[in-house]
Amino acid sequence: MTVPSPALSETLVPAFARGTRLQHDKVRDQWIVQAPERAFLADPIAAEILKRVDGATSLQTIIDTLAADFAAPREVISDDVLAMVASLAERQVLIWKA
Repeated sequence: MTVPSPALSETLVPAFARGTRLQHDKVRDQWIVQAPERAFLADPIAAEILKRVDGATSLQTIIDTLAADFAAPREVISDDVLAMVASLAERQVLIWKA
């Protein structure tokens, strides 16, 4: 039985699923999301988002930090972050902490 995911909101706290992590490949100078039996290359934007996923920080804080760090419109950052984390949650790379 699949547990339904909560409605996506900025109050959620993302975390990497068990056995999944973000790792920097020094040889290729590339960020990689490693998961059991699969791996994903993280583009520079995805890597900046995923570096902030620690299981304690809300999406709201991640979005605010990115908007400040990159002097970008918060609504644009929010749309991008929410779309990416939703996609990774569907792939069971990210989970939501209570």
